[in-house]
This record gives sequence, structure tokens and C-alpha cells, in this order.
Amino acid sequence: QQRDNLLGFDWIARPSSKLLQESTSIMIAIHRSSLVATAARRHTAILPKRTSLSTKSSAPPSTYTKITSFPKTNPFAFQLMIATGKTSAADAMVQMVVEKKSVSEIDWKRNGIFVVFGCVYLGGFQWFIMVNKYRQWFPSMDRFAKLSLAEKMKDKAGIIDAMKMVLFDVCVHLPMMYFPAYYTTKEFVSGATWNPIDWVTDGCAKYRANMVEDLSAMIKLWGPSDCVQFVLPLHIRLPFRHFVSFFWTAYVSFTRGEPEAVEDADEPQPIKRRLSVSGVPGDD
Repeated sequence: QQRDNLLGFDWIARPSSKLLQESTSIMIAIHRSSLVATAARRHTAILPKRTSLSTKSSAPPSTYTKITSFPKTNPFAFQLMIATGKTSAADAMVQMVVEKKSVSEIDWKRNGIFVVFGCVYLGGFQWFIMVNKYRQWFPSMDRFAKLSLAEKMKDKAGIIDAMKMVLFDVCVHLPMMYFPAYYTTKEFVSGATWNPIDWVTDGCAKYRANMVEDLSAMIKLWGPSDCVQFVLPLHIRLPFRHFVSFFWTAYVSFTRGEPEAVEDADEPQPIKRRLSVSGVPGDD
């Protein structure tokens, strides 16, 4: 018997019920091992597919995606291009439609001056005021801009800051910054002197003469427009402003029909001699 035990034949002497129990345990263990092996093979087969999906999702974006996402990923550059192109297009439209010039007769030097004004002031300085400084002065601006319209209607702090932005624009920015810069640029274009001091003094003198009418028209246009602008997402606020500005220029050009009645994108009807957006002087 000791010899049989050493050789592994002791199972012969065991009761049949115990032998059946051990056989069942062995079969269950073998079955479990096969299940684990099968699961491992399935996981190995699925893993390359997941890897391929991850590789596909990390592929570079298409040209269409880059173009459509550009305004949001590059808001400053986007609105700067619109401000510059809008000012150039407005001046070219005035020269061709109101002054009846052909393409070959367009004064590109005059157009270039207003391109600079549109780029530096409308595209650059307005961004500095309405984004950089507004972000400091009105802390809820970024958070409010990201909310949905329904959420904005419930955000009292955001609404109050938006109202402050409108008041600052129509009470400080436009009357005290934009209009002096506007008239100074007009004197630079059509003035009789090349002295910068004369551009400023003559421009501000004409602004004072037209202030009541200018500010009245400014409030009528930019008051309602600002109420829309300052609830829009940040990356389309200034493009929206440039959009309104361009069509305001077109409106004045077609309704007045005379070069001296054509206005800048943000400028109301003149009372005395004043330049249009294209730099055409009116009669004294």
C-alpha cells in the first residue's frame, strides 16, 4: 500500500463518492481555466480596435474644421481682419457707388488711410477697451458670455455688468474716445496742413459744433446695438459691432446720395463740413 501511495495509485482504494467529488472539482477548475483563457483572447482581439479608434480621433483636424473654429480660437485676429476689411470695403463702396468711380479710379491712398484707422482703432483699440479692460472692470463678463440665453436671463450680476458696459460705451467710449479720434483722422485725410496739432484742434472744433446731433444719432444706433452685443459670446461681439457699423455706412450712403452725407460706420449725419467714411469733404 505504501508503494501504491508513492506511485500515485492510492485513489484506487478511495470510496467512489469521494472520487466523484474530486473529479467534479477538477472539471470545474478546468472549465474555469478555459473561460479565463477565452476572455483573455477576446480582450486581445478587441484591444487593437480600440487603439485604432484612438488613433483616428487624434488625427489632425480638417481644413473645414480649422476655418469654422478660427473665430473662437483666434477671436482677436478674426475681428481685426473684419474691422480692417470692413473699413476698406466701406470706403471702396462709397467711391464706386456714390462718387461713380470705376475700379481703376479708386483712390487707394485714401482707402489705405482708412484701412489703418479701421485696423488700429476699430480693430485694436476697441478690442483693448471692450475685452481687455472690460474683463477687469466687469468681472462677470466671461462667465456671463458663456451662459445660454435662458441662464443669462436669471443671472442678475451678469445683467447688471452688461448694462454697465452699454453705459460706458455710449457715455464714455464713443463720445470721449471714438469721435475725437474720428474727427482727427478726417482732418488728417482732408486738412490743409500736415501739422498733427492742427488735425486735433480742427477736428475737435468740428466735433464740438456737431456734438448734439452726433451724440443723439449715436445713442439711437449704438444704444440698442450694444444691448445685443454685450450678451453675445466674446468671440463674436466685435465682429457683430463691425457688421452693424458697415451697414450703417451703407444706409447713410444710399439714403443721402451725396458724398458729403456719407458717414463713417459709427458716425451720424453731418451738420457742417465733415468727411464721410471714405474721406470725401463736404461743402462749407
